[in-house]
Amino acid sequence: MASAQELVASCSNVFTLPEIYFRVRDVVDNPESTMDELAHVLKMDPAISARMLKIVNSPLYGFPKQVDTVTRAVNLLGMQAVRDLVTATTVGRSFSGMTVQIMDLSAYWRKSVLCALMAGKIAKACGIEDSERFFIEGLLRDIGHLVLYQTIPERAQSALIEAGNLGEPLAAVEQSNFGCDFTEVGAELVRSWGMPVQIEQAIRHQLCPEEAGDFSLHASMVHLAGVVADHSELAPARAPKDLPFHAIALQTTRFNADDRPMLLQEALDQLQDTVKLFSPIALAA
Repeated sequence: MASAQELVASCSNVFTLPEIYFRVRDVVDNPESTMDELAHVLKMDPAISARMLKIVNSPLYGFPKQVDTVTRAVNLLGMQAVRDLVTATTVGRSFSGMTVQIMDLSAYWRKSVLCALMAGKIAKACGIEDSERFFIEGLLRDIGHLVLYQTIPERAQSALIEAGNLGEPLAAVEQSNFGCDFTEVGAELVRSWGMPVQIEQAIRHQLCPEEAGDFSLHASMVHLAGVVADHSELAPARAPKDLPFHAIALQTTRFNADDRPMLLQEALDQLQDTVKLFSPIALAA
């Protein structure tokens, strides 16, 4: 059985982020960097600059006035938010050429964006500041499955079918069948990219947020959003009335589960337009 690290390493040439991501990361990680320096780096990639302005002017942010320059966007959002936006757009762009026969990539990205929207909305409903930062964590929640379907596609599909037939958690079946699950693989992938530790920990511990230590809030938020996204895919006859939210996640976030239907409807109303901003199909255009 291959470890999560070995699976990620075996397809590192497929899942490679563009240079602009690393340039932005280096600027943001440097405590002496300025907003002007970050804006300058972004302007070196016109496609990313245009995409970021399109996102900033979308309902995701709801600024009252049009943001028409990269410099203004950087100053409005701040360095970390800009880094998150660049991450979200470059991740999608890096998968634009991926071809997997077994996996429905359109459905995958639709669900990932729904999870991202839910993570941000749940955080905002819980009164958490900078709730937008959870968008990227929700977006990457299931990214480990892209690696699994690239490296061991038949076994990954068999685990999905087996979990459905047995009514068992998918991660448990994956652990039994090939020694690691999508959360471990996804965490190893974002770690290999040098992403912030809270993103890696949120993905790694989304099924057991009590094990995330100082990052339990991040893991809890991804857990809650993931449960909602998973539940939304089920046929009405198969969907349980009560969602399997982890008690620790509810306690950590203080999320009122009664708010779920309203927040889900808000996310679904924004879903189609948001998918156009982040999916590989849109970003390849």
